[in-house]
Amino acid sequence: MKRAGRGQEDARVFHRIRRRTKEPSEAQRRFFELSARLQNQVPPGIGVPPVEPEHTEPTTAVDDFLPPELRVPSHDQLDGKMMPWKQPLVLDGEMVACSECGAYRDWLILSTRDQIWLRCRVGHQQQETRLDTAWFNRNSGPADATHATFEDCLRHLGH
Repeated sequence: MKRAGRGQEDARVFHRIRRRTKEPSEAQRRFFELSARLQNQVPPGIGVPPVEPEHTEPTTAVDDFLPPELRVPSHDQLDGKMMPWKQPLVLDGEMVACSECGAYRDWLILSTRDQIWLRCRVGHQQQETRLDTAWFNRNSGPADATHATFEDCLRHLGH
């Protein structure tokens, strides 16, 4: 049910609200005044040539780099990386098996020269083109040791 005379009062309220929104608010007026005053001003230091720095005595360099026994070789200093992969390796819905002996678990995954190689427990190696260095980096943990030879690394990983 509608009350008599109530509709005209509501309409006047809405017209007042519309009138108020047509005029800028006090904050908007202050912003427009401030931006008008600052329009032709340039911040200090703009357009001025840079000041030459004073020549000071060179500071002595402190060797605060890690000692050699704590440094980790960078990727360009290594011939490759290896990680053990105990569980079966499934790629594209297919379980990878050794092409020579049929082994499907307990792999060593080698990453060298942007290629990924799989090595089974027996010692057969096959290149895996469905994997790349990015996959290896995502799935390998931090290196726990570096070795001088391939055989030393195999011994370290138990192969």
